[in-house]
Amino acid sequence: MPSEKVLEQKKAVVADLTEQLKGSVAGVVVDYKGITVADDTKLRKDLREAGVKYSVVKNTLLGLAAKNAGLDDLTNVLEGTTAIAISPEDHTAAARILSKFADTHKNFSVKSGYLEGKVVDTATIDSLAKLPTREVLLATVCNAFNAPIASFARAIQAIVDKGGEAAPAAEAEA
Repeated sequence: MPSEKVLEQKKAVVADLTEQLKGSVAGVVVDYKGITVADDTKLRKDLREAGVKYSVVKNTLLGLAAKNAGLDDLTNVLEGTTAIAISPEDHTAAARILSKFADTHKNFSVKSGYLEGKVVDTATIDSLAKLPTREVLLATVCNAFNAPIASFARAIQAIVDKGGEAAPAAEAEA
């Protein structure tokens, strides 16, 4: 039986992890065995820049936190070496970065994850990983809205360049 001090520390870790799980929009659980320190450092840097919190956790502590957060199905994959990437705002960042990393490192693999409080399988995580970033999606939407306005502006400019002459269709009606 662990000492009272160790038990309190573990309870604090579980409580903190539970709050992180509840306060996030997405997370990915991975098996990180077989990666070098240099690879791990680069991975952590990429995740940190994307606003994702990545940490290695004990399976029992993550299991308790997952149950407290309502993610009971996540406990099924908690075997071996486990790390979790928690994203408080971006739904795709953790999946995109970790899936790309798993593609280039044979021992590193995605175990499972969650999205908006629901446990998802690896196929869903792969789908999320293929989505463009939020910035790219916003640029695409802006471009779609901008296209008709740009066409209208070019048409008006063409009329101005002709010296304000009426359009050929308007002359035919007269």
